[in-house]
Amino acid sequence: MADENSPPSSRGRGEASSALPITIRGLVRHYGRMVALDGIDLDVAKGEFLTLLGPSGSGKTTLLMILAGFTRPDAGSIRFGDVEMVRTPPHKRNLGVVFQSYALFPHMDVAANVAFPLALRGVNGAERTRRVQTALQLVQLGDLGGRRVDQLSGGQRQRVALARAIVFEPGILLMDEPLSALDKKLREQMQIELRHLHRRLGTTVIYVTHDQREALTLSDRIAVINQGRVQQIDTPQRLYEAPANHFVADFIGDSTFLPVTVANGVARWRDQVLTPAAVPRDGAYQLVLRSEKLMLGGDSRHPNTIDAEVIETVYQGDSVRIDVRLAGGDVVTLRELARGGQAAWPSAGDRVRLTLDPADTLLVPTP
Repeated sequence: MADENSPPSSRGRGEASSALPITIRGLVRHYGRMVALDGIDLDVAKGEFLTLLGPSGSGKTTLLMILAGFTRPDAGSIRFGDVEMVRTPPHKRNLGVVFQSYALFPHMDVAANVAFPLALRGVNGAERTRRVQTALQLVQLGDLGGRRVDQLSGGQRQRVALARAIVFEPGILLMDEPLSALDKKLREQMQIELRHLHRRLGTTVIYVTHDQREALTLSDRIAVINQGRVQQIDTPQRLYEAPANHFVADFIGDSTFLPVTVANGVARWRDQVLTPAAVPRDGAYQLVLRSEKLMLGGDSRHPNTIDAEVIETVYQGDSVRIDVRLAGGDVVTLRELARGGQAAWPSAGDRVRLTLDPADTLLVPTP
């Protein structure tokens, strides 16, 4: 049985013959006294889509720039396939790179922008024309080769940048928050298109974002990074349902936390016994309360019920946000699908009972 943290197989998708696995060991980078990367170890499978997820300043972009060759690490090893790359210049790494700004040439038309990497590699004539047209068709811009860049929408410019990055069939594709400048609807549409494109190409992808939903949508696996260290690397589902620590549980999903003590194999919040999904060894923990996992209703016979008072109910279209106060003053948020009329939702001052299924009762170590 494979380790849950090991890179997945790329079976089930197209696999580019040039796609390469990536092995990173002991990567360190300092900027003066600031530690940007603090001993990063990562294994990325051939054809895998791995997302580096973390807050601003976590080290994820520094790691991407080191992979691209634009920044030199202070220590550590990077291998693309079997080849050590730390001292290899960027133009010899066979990488496609898509930046947040797209970095397109405004004086060139779409086809010329896409053809630029081929020209640098000495690909000319009919072969260059064929590759450019193939790349544009892959990103659904086959009829726009002659259009100027300044005549394109934001989503079209993003596609041009992507076509330019894949036109020379790189073994690895690096993407640094390429969708951040798009509006919400277009961004979500492009996420699905990127998933489909990756399945067709089979290229190894390293993708940087601070957007948790984007990471969950796109990735085979996600590496959560904070303060220059990998906090957890796993599949989107495992990362969400089994966070390794408080940071991951707080960063992935909409959560609040309650202090819990485990003694003699029994978990307690205040004087209330809880039934978690798994009882850890004795110590101090935090109960992870996902807003969508909490349910209104239930009775005292249920293993995990908590009485509360409603502070505020807010209608948000597809859901209703309900903020409640527990005994002792802790404020917790739950989210209900917006079914039925407004009369069905509790109002400020109402007394309610919250229920949490034992399968959704997660404990993480107190930081």
